[in-house]
Amino acid sequence: MPNSRFHRCLIVLGYLWASPNSLLALAIGLLLGGRFKMVDGVVEIHGKHIARILQRFPNPAAAITIGHVVMGQTLRMLDQTRRHERVHVQQYARWGPFFLPAYTLASGFLYAIGRDGYRDNPFEIEAFAVDDLR
Repeated sequence: MPNSRFHRCLIVLGYLWASPNSLLALAIGLLLGGRFKMVDGVVEIHGKHIARILQRFPNPAAAITIGHVVMGQTLRMLDQTRRHERVHVQQYARWGPFFLPAYTLASGFLYAIGRDGYRDNPFEIEAFAVDDLR
């Protein structure tokens, strides 16, 4: 089937395109002594040091996605945020190394005009559309 081969090729290209971010997240997870688990092609990492950092974010986070890696405070929080975070995984597959700068610029612009750089960020709006974490 040519369509399924094409689809597999797109998936592999998405992994490669996002790989600089994924490698960064894997290194952070190792440095923080996280526990690793593969779920549907995405590495999920949790642990007490990761939890401590996520709790100290300006908007405390249950989980964060970097490339094809999701870091969460606990296994339970990874389960609860999986649909939301998978949208970010898809965004990384599309945007690759440009995701972090684009996300940061969007947030900065929104804060500069008096809006919420997190909740009004188009990347978050897309992710929140699949769940009710808002």
